[in-house]
Amino acid sequence: MNKLKELIKSSELVVKTIIDRQKRNRLSEGCYVYELEADTTIPSEYILLMHYLGNINIELQEKIKKYLLKKQNNEGGWPLFHDGETNISVSVKAYFALKLSGLNPKSKEMIKAKNLILKMGGAEEVNVFTRISLALFGQLSWNAIPFMPIEIIKFPHWFPFNIYKISYWSRTVLVPLLIIMHKKPMANNPNNTSIHEIFKNENYKINTVKKKPSQKFLSGFFLILDKIARFFFPWFPKKIKEECLEEAFQWIIERHNSKDGLGGIFPAMVNSLVALSIDDDNRFPNEIKNIKKAINSLIVKNKNEAYCQPCVSPVWDTGWMGHVLLENNKDVDDIVDWFLKKEIKTKGDWMVKNKKLAPGGWAFQFNNEFYPDVDDTALVGMFLDRCNKKNKNKKVEECIQRTRLWILGMQSKNGGWGAFDIDNNKSYLNSIPFADHGALLDPPTVDVSARCLSFLKQLDNPHDSTAIRRGLKYILSEQEADGSWFGRWGTNYIYGTWSTLSALNLLEFPRKKKVVDNAVQYLKSMQRSDGGWGEDGKTYFQGYKNFSKSSTPSQTAWAIMGLMNAGEIDSLEIKKGIKYLLKSAKKSGWKEDHYTAVGFPKVFYLKYHGYANYFPLLAISKIKNQLNLNSPTPAYGV
Repeated sequence: MNKLKELIKSSELVVKTIIDRQKRNRLSEGCYVYELEADTTIPSEYILLMHYLGNINIELQEKIKKYLLKKQNNEGGWPLFHDGETNISVSVKAYFALKLSGLNPKSKEMIKAKNLILKMGGAEEVNVFTRISLALFGQLSWNAIPFMPIEIIKFPHWFPFNIYKISYWSRTVLVPLLIIMHKKPMANNPNNTSIHEIFKNENYKINTVKKKPSQKFLSGFFLILDKIARFFFPWFPKKIKEECLEEAFQWIIERHNSKDGLGGIFPAMVNSLVALSIDDDNRFPNEIKNIKKAINSLIVKNKNEAYCQPCVSPVWDTGWMGHVLLENNKDVDDIVDWFLKKEIKTKGDWMVKNKKLAPGGWAFQFNNEFYPDVDDTALVGMFLDRCNKKNKNKKVEECIQRTRLWILGMQSKNGGWGAFDIDNNKSYLNSIPFADHGALLDPPTVDVSARCLSFLKQLDNPHDSTAIRRGLKYILSEQEADGSWFGRWGTNYIYGTWSTLSALNLLEFPRKKKVVDNAVQYLKSMQRSDGGWGEDGKTYFQGYKNFSKSSTPSQTAWAIMGLMNAGEIDSLEIKKGIKYLLKSAKKSGWKEDHYTAVGFPKVFYLKYHGYANYFPLLAISKIKNQLNLNSPTPAYGV
């Protein structure tokens, strides 16, 4: 214990300096926001969008081109995450974007990319969303896209498929796509730029829907339905199609989210921009203007390079930095005020499953009132509760109670919580041809559920005992044989295990010692020789559990906090972990190249630029306070 106290004592200046450095990410309105980086799909699509619209910012295009070339790997392709394997869909989009931006097809970078793409089966192997991008530019037939008729917008709730049976992100992407696939617009392409050279099939304008890799019965069944629908739906009366088209337009307009864009996410923004711009009567000039602003606000420009973010994460970033500041006795009044202003008090799509539930919660982005985020809401709720325990405030107390009731109302039937919806778990929908990414749904996950349990147990309202018991049963049922828990929104089992142990620390139940001991053994077994922890994005693929290439500050912090919550504060592993963090810290803070978060496992990975700093700061600060209190475990859910 004395050795740990010495380490923490030596970290005080480092922690103070790095906390001060985080002020560069603090906006005047009182929140924190850090860059959020995905793979090269998003910046590639930004170049494609400029060319589709025929409005090209040459200077910005050149900067994005440099970014894309920088991210190209040694074999000539582009991965889903740092130091990952080449992905065919990401690579085809990057190749097309570079060619549109004027890069010579005979350059060494393009030749390497072309040869690799052909070796991987050619551009015909890309996923559905890449196929749609290529169809917009006439690179392949619309018949190569799974059939999604405009009439889907009117499918009733009881129907096996409707827009409210899929996740919020799928919904906001799909509805404008229904318009696009109905009208089949063509991009501005005055130079007739083509990528026929990266299609392996000589008849490169393929006309058939790509079969899913899985040969399961459902996949084959839905392919048959796809063929039937292509024959049947064109016979629907024109009047019905026009009514459906109008309903889709109005759905977008109602949710278009002004300067923050539909759903607050880039793919939905782009699709809504394209959809509204092809209205025959040009009725939406103001909305189109707002969407363009929303998209351009996602651009990150550096001196020589630029990229486009998939979205922004101010509520999530501010929630975690708020907890860091609380652990360090910093003034957080302006953050409290900001959260009170950002609380969502209007109903959104989540009410389809619970019409009686009163609004509450926070979005992930600055504004996204139709789609509050359950995980963010639980995080902010814990922050406000801690603040209110110090300084009682009626407005804060009322807000916390609204938050509590909304979280309770968002619990699914199995006891868990999804990120945005209730019981969004119709797994058969992931077998439809359109869902080749396997991320159409938002079912309950352990990490989100654990955060909700942490929040509810931190409040410890006796009326919540049944909900807590159901949530506990769910997360206990999800523990893996090696003691870990899967991490849906963070990479991967380290994240899931830390999140769960944060909740279990506050709960009492039979077999707790065995459950926690197994989790502790898992975390200890994952520690690397340098004292840190790391887990690769490849761990989401079967057969690669525990695969690790490098320690990272964020994953090390998660493991340390997981062990802390399990009462292991005096363990050798925590001391080694703290040593790793202190050794890897720089004057400007911690750095990590590896992606330690996910949008969709196996498909879309994320690098939160704030993770490398606020999680290590939180881990070190929590240990310091536990040592001062002589407490074996934390008193709060975070």
